[in-house]
Amino acid sequence: MKKIILIIFGSVSLGIGAIAAIIPLLPSFPFLLLAAICYAKGSERINAWYKETKLYKNNLESYVKGEGMTRKAKFRIMTIVTLTMTFGFVMMSKVPVGRIILVFVWLGHVAYFVFGVKNLDEIKMKEVNLVEVNLEESNR
Repeated sequence: MKKIILIIFGSVSLGIGAIAAIIPLLPSFPFLLLAAICYAKGSERINAWYKETKLYKNNLESYVKGEGMTRKAKFRIMTIVTLTMTFGFVMMSKVPVGRIILVFVWLGHVAYFVFGVKNLDEIKMKEVNLVEVNLEESNR
């Protein structure tokens, strides 16, 4: 029963993530990541299928492998979350405690993406530099 619930929850999350990939203001990354987690715990066959989809490969694969994210993807996620939290901040004009909490959540979000998530572009450059250094050393 638990596996069926995980598969259903993952499928709903995948559907929302697919729609979010098309609609610019809705973040797709958290929904696609939730789908990956649900499928991984719910069904090996569905998880294998999901990992072969273009949606997974374009949005999650490098992050899940620990390689990081492109600057473009990080910027897009931070922009969408910032806009969403700004809307919540404005709507909480009469709830100062809520505004303070939202600011701290937003700061944590930005700090995580700036300092916690590696830039895929920088990692690829380091790999290229390592290969060049190894080639130079082997030519000596």
